[in-house]
Amino acid sequence: MAAKRNKAVVLLSGGMDSCVTAAIAREIYDLALLHASYGQRTEERERRAFEEIADFYAVEERLAVRFDVFAQIGGSALTDTRIIVPEEGEALAPGARIPVTYVPFRNAHFLSAAVSWAEVIAASAIFIGAVAEDSSGYPDCRPEYYRAFEQTIREGTRPETEITIETPVIGMKKNEIVRKGLELDAPLGLTWSCYQCQDEACGACDSCRLRLRAFAEAGATDPIAYRTRVAQ
Repeated sequence: MAAKRNKAVVLLSGGMDSCVTAAIAREIYDLALLHASYGQRTEERERRAFEEIADFYAVEERLAVRFDVFAQIGGSALTDTRIIVPEEGEALAPGARIPVTYVPFRNAHFLSAAVSWAEVIAASAIFIGAVAEDSSGYPDCRPEYYRAFEQTIREGTRPETEITIETPVIGMKKNEIVRKGLELDAPLGLTWSCYQCQDEACGACDSCRLRLRAFAEAGATDPIAYRTRVAQ
């Protein structure tokens, strides 16, 4: 009889990074998949990607939560339709250091939900597909952020609770994530990364451009449909 494996909660947005993260976690853990909607422009399409990836891996233990507060707060091009999603690589507002697509402190909310669920279902790890080096420059994608949050878990859960935060792609470049996904036969064709379209990816927003460049550098063709494939 095979030894019983530990369980991990994987934050699965439906994007490429989180899909590859799930594929990596699956090598070691039984998966419980958590999806968070927050009023983003492509909310329905990302939820569909989540369900299709979960079906692909035959994961029954899945949870979808909503954070409507982000749409009320605004301040991000992903949640506030008054702010234009940048194209042609212009992700920064004039004089800003952080892209306008940054959703203020979003990952803390996602991690909190994941910790609550992990504690209930006795999961020993939380996986999140944060990327530090080759991403859009979001402050809540830095390694030190997750080290600090792991300390918060230790301080704010039951004494017997032991939950680690795993960020297996945080030090990878996007092209390395593509290669890892191909190596693990991750369903990259089911993923969604576009910031503003839900039928075909726009091919022009920062996320699409990073993704297309990653596939090109990995010597592979992105399997999803694009309205246009902007030269990288």
